[in-house]
Amino acid sequence: MLDFTLLTAFIPTFFFVSITPGMCMTLAMTLGMSIGVRRTLWMMLGELVGVALVAIAAVMGVAAVMLNYPQLFHLLKWLGGAYLFWLGIGLWRNRGKMSINLDTPTNTQRGQLISQGFITAIANPKGWAFMISLLPPFINAELPVAPQMTSLLSIILLTEFIALMVYANGGQSLRLFLSRGDNLRFMNRIAGTLMMGVGLWLALGS
Repeated sequence: MLDFTLLTAFIPTFFFVSITPGMCMTLAMTLGMSIGVRRTLWMMLGELVGVALVAIAAVMGVAAVMLNYPQLFHLLKWLGGAYLFWLGIGLWRNRGKMSINLDTPTNTQRGQLISQGFITAIANPKGWAFMISLLPPFINAELPVAPQMTSLLSIILLTEFIALMVYANGGQSLRLFLSRGDNLRFMNRIAGTLMMGVGLWLALGS
């Protein structure tokens, strides 16, 4: 049994939060610009798995355990941020697998893309804070938690996927616009700057 009143209130609330620019959305736009929407879907897969784990863990109280061991959490943030920053440097220098080249197709490995999305999702402290603060008010304690959590998680993943697709397609459109003329170097530097920004955001964000 579900509380449909809470569900109908949750949908616009989470959609508004998902569509707001953030770490994962910036990454989706950057990858959409550099490697295209189709390959960015692999990053989205990792990101959605990470978001699902964060949501489930927040409800089950694992977040409280992580707050008691902040060293582990900060180490994960720094490693993930450093990796994204390194990829951004490669883009800025027009080198590496993610560098945009309209003549040669990019062969970024699926596992690499999935891990980028997953690490960015689970190492985002704002994501944890959001799930911890948002989910409990939309769960009716008088009803079974499992079906409610299943419904909320389905809405979260669908909404997050839609938002990621919006940003990735925006990045691809920007790629097509900037690819007119000799603007590939400039385009790579835009993508590299965004990627480095996400890395710093991930590593230094509180």
